[in-house]
Amino acid sequence: MSIAILAIESSCDETSAAVVIDGKEIKSNIIYTQIATHKAYGGVVPEIASREHLRKISSVVKEAIRVSNVPMESLDAIAVTKGPGLIGSLLVGVSYAKAMAFSLGIPLIGVHHLSGHLYGGIMSAEQLEPPLVALIASGGHSTLVFMKDHLNFEVMGETRDDAAGEVLDKVARALGLPYPGGAALEHMAMEGDRTAIDFPRAWLDENSFDFSFSGLKSSVLNYLNRAAMKGENPCFPDVAASFQEALFEVLAVKSVKACKERSCYDLVLSGGVAANNRLKEMIGSLAAENDIRFHYPPKVLCTDNAAMIGSVAYYKFIQNDFSRSSLNAFANLNLEDEK
Repeated sequence: MSIAILAIESSCDETSAAVVIDGKEIKSNIIYTQIATHKAYGGVVPEIASREHLRKISSVVKEAIRVSNVPMESLDAIAVTKGPGLIGSLLVGVSYAKAMAFSLGIPLIGVHHLSGHLYGGIMSAEQLEPPLVALIASGGHSTLVFMKDHLNFEVMGETRDDAAGEVLDKVARALGLPYPGGAALEHMAMEGDRTAIDFPRAWLDENSFDFSFSGLKSSVLNYLNRAAMKGENPCFPDVAASFQEALFEVLAVKSVKACKERSCYDLVLSGGVAANNRLKEMIGSLAAENDIRFHYPPKVLCTDNAAMIGSVAYYKFIQNDFSRSSLNAFANLNLEDEK
């Protein structure tokens, strides 16, 4: 018997709802993005984000149900992102999901946002099952996870300061690129020389799988400031390409090293930064050299979306791992507690 789950995602600046069957089949995945709203501010304004979620969530959910052709009475559970994220935004989704589950008399399932990103990389790959290693790279996270079995997560490494997506946006802003900066910087880097500038790679301790990108960010900003003080005009495409190379080399090398450490031959890349083609190229090449199978989701499943939340929820459903009606939202949340 198939399990149909309506999932809701509202952790940051995307309001999304999806209907997912058996954790893999996406019947609908509606995403309302607030990028145009926040563009004028150069980043996400939490208060504005939560108001936008309030304004759009009902229509997004209704559209997800309509497009799916799954009647409301056929839904088996309601899933929702419970954290981490912007607390005001999360509360909108959690409150709506709780009310909907109560009114329909079906289970409520709270889902960790990062486990959603991880499953976004799994659900689009045919016959991919644990064990596997996942690199989750987004605006708020750079996390290496060993997944021994479904919902069994071991965090091998995470960011100590700025996450990969955060550094991409900050450097893009310094280069005069519009928000969100990651895609614009990738486009600029295509015209540059990746070897023009030797920006630092922060490897940290020999056996560490953690990431630290604040030093790389400072190095790029200092390079640009020194050039400005000297009246020089640096080649921005070269800066973008060289910066990307330094950032992505660390992500690629540590990800493959984590696979070898766990004798694991499947590597998943997920999160918003997974949309970057150069990162996929670098990890794919290094993985192939080490006989590791490399998987990544289509772009629609890289950024925040509800389908990935629905995928996680299916595995929680079959384990009878349901949330209480008192479910709350959490700005900070440990991934290893998602069991």
